[in-house]
Amino acid sequence: MSPSILIGDSHYRGALCNAILYFSKWAKNVNKLLSSAWVLLILIVIIWGVNWPIIKIGLRSIDPLWFAAARLGIALVTISVLLLFLGRLKRPHRQDIPIVLGVGVMQFAVFVTLINMGLTEVNAGRAALLAYTTPLWVTPGAYFVLKEPVSRIKLVGAAVGICGLLILFNPLGFDWNDASVVKGNILLLVAAMVWAISILHIRQHKWKGSVLELTPWQIMVALLIVVPYAWFSNTQAVVWSAELVLILLYNGMLATALAQWASIRATQILPAMTVSLGLLMVPLMGILSSTIWLGEPFTMTLGLGAALIVGGVLLQINFRKQR
Repeated sequence: MSPSILIGDSHYRGALCNAILYFSKWAKNVNKLLSSAWVLLILIVIIWGVNWPIIKIGLRSIDPLWFAAARLGIALVTISVLLLFLGRLKRPHRQDIPIVLGVGVMQFAVFVTLINMGLTEVNAGRAALLAYTTPLWVTPGAYFVLKEPVSRIKLVGAAVGICGLLILFNPLGFDWNDASVVKGNILLLVAAMVWAISILHIRQHKWKGSVLELTPWQIMVALLIVVPYAWFSNTQAVVWSAELVLILLYNGMLATALAQWASIRATQILPAMTVSLGLLMVPLMGILSSTIWLGEPFTMTLGLGAALIVGGVLLQINFRKQR
């Protein structure tokens, strides 16, 4: 065999080993980052925040029910393939059946469907704010149901953040005589309440399997509800385009598969009130992205509310560090 061939083959093997080593180090760094609850919260804020105008654009071409079904279906395939590759695709433990059903019904089926339906009647920025009134419902639940301690600084942070949300949620900002607008706002508020119940359930449940391993089963439960509902409903025809495909892929792979897993994982680690208040950053990102992409107005009221919400989140973060 020619020495030049041996040298070339050795060089190829060396480059391959270096590439594998580099990828292994990169994967370890990513895994280390994703083990931080605060990094997960930041990731969620970005992905879900910009998704509000993205969903609004997508709903011009697809019915909200089929949008939810497609989003969940893509997420199911994404997570199942990943788990199959990792050798971790397995049936849930009997102890985890309640959380599979609870999260599948509330956080995947009901919440996702309600926000899609609400977005057909409400501006993206306002819809994000209404859907994230979750702390209003989580705070009393965390105290009375989970018996989580509520310190003075935590109460101040929650109060400041909720005051900011109440300023942003201006009930005079829409026509109460318009039944469709009222319906859209109510659907979004109900979605927030349902999500709050899911957060409390996640915090209370004694997990046997990992969040990632249970996620595809939770999505499957949601699909068993959403698909029949969409099938037997009077839905509009889908107008397919490259833009719609990209929107569905973003919603399925990132906004559902990745971000939903991250939100459940963060809820496991952090107190329910801290997670819910931290997620209030999502509507701020939703307002900003909706202003840029959809031309929705950014008013002084929005600015004041945003400042109060950021202040409340910072108080929560500082409390967590001092603990």
